[in-house]
Amino acid sequence: MRVVWKLLKWSLAAILLVVVLLLSPVAYIEVFCHDEGTEQPYAPLIKDTAFQRREANTFLTYPEWHIVYAYDGLAQTLKTGDEYAFDYISSIKGFWTSACALTKIADAHGGADSATRMTIHTIGVSFTLEMALKAAYEETIGRLTAMLRGEKKTPQDQVAAGMAVDYAAFLRQTPWYKYPFDSQIRKLEGAPETDPVRGRERRFALGTEWWAKTLYAGMIADAVAGTTGAAQLEIRSVVSGLTPNELASIPGVKAIGESSGDVEIETPRYDLFTRILVEIARKGGAIREIAGNDDIMVSVTEKPDQPLIGLSGTVIARVRRDGFDGSRLLIALKVSELATLLRNVPLADPGVEHVFDY
Repeated sequence: MRVVWKLLKWSLAAILLVVVLLLSPVAYIEVFCHDEGTEQPYAPLIKDTAFQRREANTFLTYPEWHIVYAYDGLAQTLKTGDEYAFDYISSIKGFWTSACALTKIADAHGGADSATRMTIHTIGVSFTLEMALKAAYEETIGRLTAMLRGEKKTPQDQVAAGMAVDYAAFLRQTPWYKYPFDSQIRKLEGAPETDPVRGRERRFALGTEWWAKTLYAGMIADAVAGTTGAAQLEIRSVVSGLTPNELASIPGVKAIGESSGDVEIETPRYDLFTRILVEIARKGGAIREIAGNDDIMVSVTEKPDQPLIGLSGTVIARVRRDGFDGSRLLIALKVSELATLLRNVPLADPGVEHVFDY
């Protein structure tokens, strides 16, 4: 009985330590990463309040995209290497350090509401736990079976690499919990076994991970449906310099109305939004307002041997791009300056990566 009690006590202590470690970045941000807000009065051109969003959210949207970019980096790593070669700990660090810097900036633009802060903290803790578990496994057992396998990847490794690319692309436009993990599990199980050690280990490790994500995704989908509901998938902007017909000719753009040369448009959000804005800028349009705001953040990638020319705005954070060479610059600028930036800097790597749409 004494032995059982000791095991239980040490187990509870270990669980408590893990919880403290996971929540410590949250506590740090809430205590040390806030700044005094300053009132920045602005009268929105978009009058429909359903399409007005908090300006602070352009900065606080990044942490969720940091997770997308982490999977981009993992997919890039798997093109030539194995899972253990990815720097999971660096990705965790990048999430929390960028969240801290951006929280301070967001406070100067009205600050985050409690729901947004809770969302960032929740996905941050989940991401930290996932990356830490993957690091612990892939840098030990995963590394060992890869060494035993040799340089030639198994069919199971190839399924993992293909899934990483597909998942990273999926996340750019759709919430992660809608991804069909079950179809990837079937691919993994159906892949021929050319290496009994690595093949079985990959089926166990990846199959368990994807199965757990399938269950968790179902829980998240139910929670979203029962509380906040689905995210708004459209956003409105005000554009000048192009006619309603010229704007409507761009795929995904719907002209809502025109006033004094300004055209209010409705478009999809997320990755498609960035591409639409680039097309508007290239056609000679000027972007006057987005979602009722006159400030916005853009991410731009850079490589050591390819300096970018034509950047405008203020660099508020520089984040390491795990899995790639170089860094990601987070740039704050006025919406009125956005079209010029999009014309001067290509939508490429290196170049413009994403316009954060609140």
